[in-house]
Amino acid sequence: MIQHIVVVFTFAQLGLVFGACPTIITRAQWGARQPSSTPTHINGAVHYSFIHHSAGAECHDRASCQAQVKSFQNYHMDTHGWSDIGYSFIIGGDGSVFEGRGWNVVGAHTQGYNSVGHGFCFIGTFTSKVPTAAAQQAVKDLIACGVSQGHIQANYVLRGHRDMGTTECPGTAFYNLIKTWPHY
Repeated sequence: MIQHIVVVFTFAQLGLVFGACPTIITRAQWGARQPSSTPTHINGAVHYSFIHHSAGAECHDRASCQAQVKSFQNYHMDTHGWSDIGYSFIIGGDGSVFEGRGWNVVGAHTQGYNSVGHGFCFIGTFTSKVPTAAAQQAVKDLIACGVSQGHIQANYVLRGHRDMGTTECPGTAFYNLIKTWPHY
């Protein structure tokens, strides 16, 4: 008599959860300042996902990435006079995701499109190289999360910041890569 052994396990038992949202480091966790004015909320799912780069130094651990995110917020608020950090989310080289204005607040990242899109900023300069694989996967997972949670339309359009204005952002090497991603 032949015996069959059936092994049943779930992806979660293996630590693999497909379609799961990445861990987002909240504003409170990274020490964000309070906005200087009442934020404008986004109504419904947005149509665009915009890719940016910070055009500065890269970071590859939570502490150095967190310091960069704080400096972005200070620069946006103190130099530009904006009410808060401009980006919706910021992604570090280690794949860490920091909440900027988040899903439900209109950002200041892509002039003319802030109320219809989210701005995803990669920490670093990506003119001659692309972000790390961990950072790229983090934003892909974050966008998929936004779609699954109803923050981004399923038929969203992915664009680089330069597609919507006169800028080098998100850097030529990275821009050429995102043009190969789905929804571009």
